[in-house]
Amino acid sequence: MSRFLEQVEQYTVEIIYGRQKTWWDRLYRIFLFSLSHLYRFAVQTRIFFYDKAIFHRKNVGSFVVSVGNLTTGGTGKTPVVEILARTLAKRGRVVAILSRGYRSKSRSFWEKLKSVFHKEMRLPPKVVSDGKQMLLDSSLAGDEPFMLARNLLANKEHDGVAVIVDKDRVYGGKFAIQKFHADTLLLDDGFQYMPLRPRINIVLVDSTSPFHNHEVLPIGMLREPIEHISKADYIFLTKCQRGRDFTHLRDFLHRHNRTAPIIECNHEPCHLVKIDGSGRMPLEVLKGKKVASICGIAMPHSFEGFIEQLGATIVYRERFVDHHRYTKDEIKSFCKKGQAEGAELFITTEKDAVRIPHLKYKAIPFLFLRVEIVILKGQEHFEDCITKICMR
Repeated sequence: MSRFLEQVEQYTVEIIYGRQKTWWDRLYRIFLFSLSHLYRFAVQTRIFFYDKAIFHRKNVGSFVVSVGNLTTGGTGKTPVVEILARTLAKRGRVVAILSRGYRSKSRSFWEKLKSVFHKEMRLPPKVVSDGKQMLLDSSLAGDEPFMLARNLLANKEHDGVAVIVDKDRVYGGKFAIQKFHADTLLLDDGFQYMPLRPRINIVLVDSTSPFHNHEVLPIGMLREPIEHISKADYIFLTKCQRGRDFTHLRDFLHRHNRTAPIIECNHEPCHLVKIDGSGRMPLEVLKGKKVASICGIAMPHSFEGFIEQLGATIVYRERFVDHHRYTKDEIKSFCKKGQAEGAELFITTEKDAVRIPHLKYKAIPFLFLRVEIVILKGQEHFEDCITKICMR
């Protein structure tokens, strides 16, 4: 069933990008366009209810920073959350990251049933990391919370950052304050999460494909209309290649939000890591190599572009839908086909690496590409954001 749903999702993405060929494709596109009007109405109605205080936004007693985007995935949000958490912890803040744990494995039926009939026994949020050690695997945590927790634990320069997963992030925030004494909550993917009131709203915009076709889901990639970027306090313009001029895009954003500072940044490869995390290699390893790539992310061309820019030739590639959880048979098949095409290395993304089953890869090294955020323009605005948080 999950495989069927992935195929439907992939087909829908192809239709959104205008790759219709048959009469059925065109009919399906009309259907999606109709749904998008209903979706837009539902979004606007929900926001109206919160703006008019019919639905209430809650304060939990700590400084809440929301990091999110207008579009569905692909903006490079996780590395931005990571650098914010690391910087704030280094400045002495007690930080907890709140995530919904998208596509993480649910708790057992019996645990859920017990919490329904015994409200006083409500299940606590899932703690991916308490800032000292990993407590959950990627299937229970979700790939992005797991990756955040693991990377932040690797940094020993400051006190740890707790990573909490719960769909009710008001509940998760209260838990983080009570359990870990958090004074700063980073609301991961929080721009559309309205029950918890943020003090600072950070919105990410992908410079390579800012708003796609400017349509909302499901005929476009927007979660809400572009004009809602007016709610942002800071705008991170991501995937900005060095030397390129983004004046036109900056002007467009300023027309919708005249006050939010714009911070230009790029996601840049820093090294390669063995799939099991046991060791790292320099990027120079890729130069002149034939590689087979595999990924299940929103923007696969961005990852594959990194590989080619580093001097490798992709002789075989496989793409899956975002957040795809791989089976052993899929990975064995990929390795077999990649090897048949003459691949000397197998490459995936860091986000995919946490979802790939642990197998023994003896014949050909299996690596993932570690990418970190680099601020190219607007460092003073980033420092201003950090200072505002640390002063409260």
